[in-house]
Amino acid sequence: MNDRNNTIAGWVLFAGIVALGASIVSSEVFNSHRPETMGYPIEGVAVEGEGGEAAKPIEFYLASADPAKGEQVFKKCTACHNADKGGANALGPNLWGVLGEPIGKGANGFAFTEALAGKGGNWDWNSLSEWLSNPKKFAPGTKMTFAGLGNPEDRANVIAFLNAHSDAPKPLPAAPEETTAAADDKAAAEAAGAGAEKAENEPVLNEATAAKGGQKSMGGEAAKVSQ
Repeated sequence: MNDRNNTIAGWVLFAGIVALGASIVSSEVFNSHRPETMGYPIEGVAVEGEGGEAAKPIEFYLASADPAKGEQVFKKCTACHNADKGGANALGPNLWGVLGEPIGKGANGFAFTEALAGKGGNWDWNSLSEWLSNPKKFAPGTKMTFAGLGNPEDRANVIAFLNAHSDAPKPLPAAPEETTAAADDKAAAEAAGAGAEKAENEPVLNEATAAKGGQKSMGGEAAKVSQ
């Protein structure tokens, strides 16, 4: 009887050891650690903050903006808007002459949400760019469902298109002065590099060379005197 009890106890102990070992092994195999970056990367989408290059102001892109290209991009907006002179409001307001208008007021009687109506200021290059980039970030609570234009060149082209659809189009801004300064710095660096290369190619007059030349001159003078 004791042998039977010992056998049963042994099998129970063995089963416990096997279960414990399996638990340890499975915890090592299937151990999960919280990733440093949550989610999955999407190819072709730049992560905010990467690249090391500061974002350029919209004026940089407006300097070379093309209203014709903007018209093509604006087709994404035509389900809710038009930019025709005298055009009717639709789901969104008519956008003729929008540049320079008070934000959230409009000249065509459109009923804006308080999110825009209480924004203040006028539509200018920067405010239009911010709005087109991310409407919900620009005016939290807006009913605008458009996700936005992430490409600054697209925004600049659309703004140029809207600017052209006005009784008094404004001249597009020139590129910021900092780009000119950067070009000047580059030219100065190239000139400095060229000067350094020229200096490297010129013969160097050291003390030994100078002494040797001096001895030769003195010898020549002595020969003339002896003659």
